[in-house]
Amino acid sequence: MSDSTDSLSSQEGLSAQKAWELELLAEFANEHTRNRAFTKLMERYRKALYWHIRRMVLDHDETDDILQNTFIRCYQNLDRFESRSGLYTWLYRIATNLCLSHLSQKKRRHMLSLSDDTVRMEAELKRVTHQESIDSPEYLLEKALLRLPPKQRMVFQMRYYDELPYEQMSEILGISEGALKASYHFAFKKVEAILKRR
Repeated sequence: MSDSTDSLSSQEGLSAQKAWELELLAEFANEHTRNRAFTKLMERYRKALYWHIRRMVLDHDETDDILQNTFIRCYQNLDRFESRSGLYTWLYRIATNLCLSHLSQKKRRHMLSLSDDTVRMEAELKRVTHQESIDSPEYLLEKALLRLPPKQRMVFQMRYYDELPYEQMSEILGISEGALKASYHFAFKKVEAILKRR
């Protein structure tokens, strides 16, 4: 397939997404169809948001709490959504901010240094991982990622796992694309060095 065909199908996908969002927002604006519209939104984005949050906080119950708070904030503010970015980008931003706040509060609550927090997170990762997966490449990568500062880990995960374009990451995090590329590059090199030392 040629680049122009890829670009065309990508544009068609964006147009279909935009049309779906506009239809959903119109349904949400109507008191009689509001709950149905919001259920559609949750069904569409719940899984992706769950895994985005889970990779940051590790614990299933904490993930569920943050996901629920993300949707509560969304419901409370959806009628003021201005469509400058897509709904998914907006939801991702809410979830990301809640994750970073949660991690920061948890660290403060336990009065942990970065290295102590890494030890706590590694113990949590081991607790939530099936015993037979402890030596898997996926587990070793997750463990290496815990050695990154939370924001750098977030950048790595958004790019590596969620395959988000830098433009969208910039909208979500409020960081320039150039700074995000540099952050991802440094994170990648750190993770690579940690895995080589094993």
